[in-house]
Parts: sequence; structure tokens; C-alpha cells
Amino acid sequence: MALSINDLKNGLTILVEGEAWMVIDSQFVKPGKGAAFTRCRLRNMKTGNVLDRTFRGDERIDEAYIEESKLQYLYKSGEMYYFMDQENYEEKPIPASVLGDKVKFLKDNMDAVALSYKDEVLTVNLPNFVVYTITHTEPGIKGDTAKSGTKPATIESGATIQVPLFVDEGEKIKVDTRTGSYVERAN
Repeated sequence: MALSINDLKNGLTILVEGEAWMVIDSQFVKPGKGAAFTRCRLRNMKTGNVLDRTFRGDERIDEAYIEESKLQYLYKSGEMYYFMDQENYEEKPIPASVLGDKVKFLKDNMDAVALSYKDEVLTVNLPNFVVYTITHTEPGIKGDTAKSGTKPATIESGATIQVPLFVDEGEKIKVDTRTGSYVERAN
């Protein structure tokens, strides 16, 4: 379906040179002289690159239909990570290159959402906050704040994050999977 420049809104996915891009920011401009246009900031759904693009009033813009599917993480084999589609219960292999740094926060049976275009998985979104158990960390020394009050800790998925000095091995903590940062202790 062809869109007009008036239809370009934040969050919309469009096709630019055959690739799916999401509109991050759009600004409709109607100058005193000349034709109206829309300035857009776009993010490539596959690579994450950001592009600034101007669309003129007569340009044809096609919408990219992105499919969302609910997945559950199962296991890793080589460079492939296997998820189960929760609608049809089929296994879906996803390469590590698509997941990127998110592999550090994968946990058995974790729910995720895959965004696909033409049956190709573009990205996998993990839950924003996940509870992990700390498997290893050095004991914190009371009053030691020379290192800004944090220390490295390894969580059950194998990732190393910075935690406050008072957090000990075996405790459960909440981690923001988007930034890889400590949020709070979990019960």
C-alpha cells in the first residue's frame, strides 16, 4: 500500500530501497514557497543503522508489514539459538548475528518477541527486566566506595554486570536487558 508523506508517523515501518526501516522521528514541513515535504529519522530494522531522509510530496512510500511472533528460548547449538514459536510450537533457529549482545541475557524458557519481515527474523526483543541469580562476585568491603560503589558480578546467563557493593553471591537481582545494568534486588 502506498503511503503519502502525511502518513509518516513515529513507529511506522516503511520500505526504503527494499529494506524495512522504522520511523523514529518525523517532521512535516510546509514552506511558504515550494512543495511540502517530510523530514524523517529512520532506523534499519535489521542492522540498527540510523538514516536521515527527506520525502517529497510526490514520492511513493511503501509500508513494510512486520510480523510479531511470541517465542520461548530453548537451547543453543553452535552459532544458532533455538526458540519455540508459541503459536504453532515449531522450533525456529535464529543465528547469533541477529541476536547480537542479547545472547548474554538469554535464560532457559525465557519468553521473547521476534520481529520478522518476509519470514526473515530481523530482531528479537527480550523482556525489559529479568530476574537473575548471581553466580559469582567478590565480597564487598564495608565503606569501600573508592570504585564508585560498584563491583563486577557474573549472573546465571554468564554475563558480567556492575552491581552495588552490598549485593552478594546467590542473591537474585533484576537486570535491564536493554542496557545490561543492575536495577534492584529481587525477592
